Amino acid sequence: MSSNPVAETVASLMPRAKAELAELVAFRSVADFEQFPKSESEAAANWIADALRAEGFVDIALLDTPDGTQSVYGYLPGPEGAKTVLLYAHYDVQPPLDEAGWTTPPFELTERDGRWYGRGSADCKGGVIMHLLALRALKANGGVPVHVKIIVEGSEEQGTGGLERYAEQHPEVLTADTIVIGDAGNFRVGLPTVTTILRGMTLVRVGVETLAGNLHSGQFGGAAPDALAALIRVLDSLRAEDGSTTVDGLDASAAWDGLEYTEEQFRSDAKVLDGVGLTGSGSVADRLWARPAVTVLGIDCPPVVGATPSVHAGARALVSLRVPPGVDATEASKLLQAHLETHTPWGARVTVEQVGQGQPFRADVSSPAYQAMADAMAVAYPGETMQYAGQGGSIPLCNTLAGLYPDAEILLIGLSEPEAQIHALNESVSPQELERLSVAEALFLRNYAG
Repeated sequence: MSSNPVAETVASLMPRAKAELAELVAFRSVADFEQFPKSESEAAANWIADALRAEGFVDIALLDTPDGTQSVYGYLPGPEGAKTVLLYAHYDVQPPLDEAGWTTPPFELTERDGRWYGRGSADCKGGVIMHLLALRALKANGGVPVHVKIIVEGSEEQGTGGLERYAEQHPEVLTADTIVIGDAGNFRVGLPTVTTILRGMTLVRVGVETLAGNLHSGQFGGAAPDALAALIRVLDSLRAEDGSTTVDGLDASAAWDGLEYTEEQFRSDAKVLDGVGLTGSGSVADRLWARPAVTVLGIDCPPVVGATPSVHAGARALVSLRVPPGVDATEASKLLQAHLETHTPWGARVTVEQVGQGQPFRADVSSPAYQAMADAMAVAYPGETMQYAGQGGSIPLCNTLAGLYPDAEILLIGLSEPEAQIHALNESVSPQELERLSVAEALFLRNYAG
């Protein structure tokens, strides 16, 4: 890569990139304002707005989205008649979970074993820095050959849809010829990858009530209907014996025809304990990218410490259902709600409330932007060929943008490879990936302009 001036520029900018990422990671920008102060998110948004201003962006705005958060927008004019590229990232992050479980503090970027650790380092504050690096490298080597719009979302991790709703209400803001979503990742470190499908998702809260109040488990247990037991039975009905997702009426037999994912590699990536089997049937790629998957995200019931001998009057759970392209998330949500109601035992009272939803996404890989990205990645990753992979996660905005701008090409790249452990303890980013992907994005913008 060293003979490439763009690559040389990016390499020279890496110390600055690390310092900036450290500043950005220090903001506790979790968009759940019951857990973290809103001022932390606002400070992160302002940091990004200032960074865009320093790069010559105009029309910079903090967009107030309907979910009470802010997305940062900026526009960098290019040459007359040039194409417009929209670059996306998000500055909000997942909660750190157990802060004491981190080897180093989650909101202090820390270098260890050749990686930079911190919440949001890969997902997706690193994506913000990647966009900045790519643009700086182009400015230092002849200029940015396209019009650039940047949008940095403030509530992607919450699934509350603020930016989707804003884009629907103001469709002119994010119009572009091509959209680069910097929130995906390589299949593994060093293997350049574009993500061509995303599962959609629906999120529901299910509550079960059976009694006017808790009862003594010795005096009443055995005949009194236990709401927690009813909930456990309902949740168990969502999986077959082998762990496959079984929602009544929802197809779970589709197959994936792209990059394969070996069971051995998956066990290593997922850190599955020795002797523990994987769930589901079909190939690993089928299960992750082509089929629905249900996960119980949380249960409200008494914790073990301090529990009393009681039959429970009520219990509730938060359930996520990921759905593959070809399945409508709204329809899947209806099927999930009907399934939960049908499978609740003993006539228990059940309520199902939808709390989030996003549609799945499938890219058109035959478009010119994909060839421009393949050529760019071949230079940024010498000896490697761009791969197409799926991602089991959801970026609901993708589908919103695809619906609003049917002629726009959408590419997904990013820093969230398996070692990054996004959403988990000890999230980290590979500085080599940040460097190479920044080079790839810069060269992509140049190729695409040509």
